[in-house]
Amino acid sequence: MKSISVPNENVLLIRNYPKAAVLSFENALLTVLPIAVSLSVSSALVVADDSLDGKPLREEHPLSQAERRTQRRDFEATLKSLPTPEASAAGTVRIHSRRGDALFFLGRFPEAVKEYKAMVQLDPTQDASHWRLGIALFFADQPKQAVAQFEKYHSFDDVDRENGIWRYLSQYKASDAQTAKKELLRYDKDDREPFPAVYRMFDGTLSPDEALAEIPADLPATERDKRLFYTELYIGMHMVVQEKPDKARRYLARAVARHRPRTAGYGPNFMWHVGRVQLEALLTEPAVQDADER
Repeated sequence: MKSISVPNENVLLIRNYPKAAVLSFENALLTVLPIAVSLSVSSALVVADDSLDGKPLREEHPLSQAERRTQRRDFEATLKSLPTPEASAAGTVRIHSRRGDALFFLGRFPEAVKEYKAMVQLDPTQDASHWRLGIALFFADQPKQAVAQFEKYHSFDDVDRENGIWRYLSQYKASDAQTAKKELLRYDKDDREPFPAVYRMFDGTLSPDEALAEIPADLPATERDKRLFYTELYIGMHMVVQEKPDKARRYLARAVARHRPRTAGYGPNFMWHVGRVQLEALLTEPAVQDADER
């Protein structure tokens, strides 16, 4: 795998095909925030005995109270150590990138959008590949802008079905299920696992259970954990836009409880936090019955 000299922090994952721009693990690790990772976390859920930002949790949280506090402290420390820079300061784009990540991980989505947009203003070459900006726009309740950002990414990488999923989710929020399905991006080239099967959930040819069943039981443990994580994450996110919070919580809790994405590099770690912040939003919102059970 060839390392590029000026890393683009927005490339989501290292590919197996040469066409896509990639980050080396060494460069990717330079961009990742210092995140406290407990090696003792298992796939079992830990019952939470506290609140989250003063809001009571209605159900168990996959992380312990101590882990959540440590994470929050680390993200807040990052923001404190990296104040908003002057436009002419050295490393300004990198600073906005790290501030954007910290704000996103703290659930401060509109502020994260502002930091990510500052990156693009300073370096327009980052625009098309800025998948993090698209996800932040989705969480900041700006779904139309998120759709536009993921369409830009598709022009940068027409293989990545994960981008197509986020465009679908954003389109669902911006319009409705019928429009999102009708305008689902089509892919002809191979993609990394488990996304070929996961994507079929969104075009309606696989159910969540069938997508999970596509994951072989005899895979090496880390590979199986990776595929389960992404499948559970996107089952949960699909149920979020479908207004099925109870079912979404169950799948997102399983995804967040998995250890592998927390230590697998920048892209998987970021997506683990995506699942975490969505789960925490669901755990602190008032109870709402799933749309299909009302």
